[in-house]
Amino acid sequence: MAELAAAYGAWLHVDAALAGSAMILPECRWMWEGVAKADSLVVNPHKWLLTPQGCSALWTRRPEAFRDAFGLVPEYLRTPDEVVSFSEYSPELGRPFRALKLWAVLRHYGAEGLRARVRESVRLAQEFEAWVDAEPGWELCAPRPFSVVCFRRDASDEMNAALLERVNATGEIFMSHTKLNGRYVLRLAIGNEHTTLDDVRRAWDVIRAAAH
Repeated sequence: MAELAAAYGAWLHVDAALAGSAMILPECRWMWEGVAKADSLVVNPHKWLLTPQGCSALWTRRPEAFRDAFGLVPEYLRTPDEVVSFSEYSPELGRPFRALKLWAVLRHYGAEGLRARVRESVRLAQEFEAWVDAEPGWELCAPRPFSVVCFRRDASDEMNAALLERVNATGEIFMSHTKLNGRYVLRLAIGNEHTTLDDVRRAWDVIRAAAH
């Protein structure tokens, strides 16, 4: 894709909103081979790095393109100092200090602390995946490299949609859905540091009960 994008002058963006957090794991680095060839990459620390809502990290190897697109410096914003003005890299002029959230998380947990929590999320998702795979009448719908399990009841799309509604109505867990290959698929995502194996087992019990 990177080669085709370069050949035709297209911008290649990698939306690694959730999965990008796994880049901190040495055992997952192979998944990101070639990402340096992308023009931009985004990761949302608020999705899987214990950071409060509203913290996204963007990398680009073509910052001049961002300045060409967003740069608008009226006279009252000009300064003689050689500084990086982030208002020239996005539509926003003023902005809250979002980086402070991530800085505090990094200072508190450290790299190894965050790696341990990401690994635990993956482990718990792997356990859930095994339960689904072993249960008659259920199927896995996509590979699970990280902590999101895509699965469904062996039934119609309408029945799976109704199942999701019943599960969420219990107030015990909350799941989302997507469509894969034209089929309605349930999604269970694990990312909270306080989630335990007992919590995940309870989620599976709630799902199966709602299915019956």
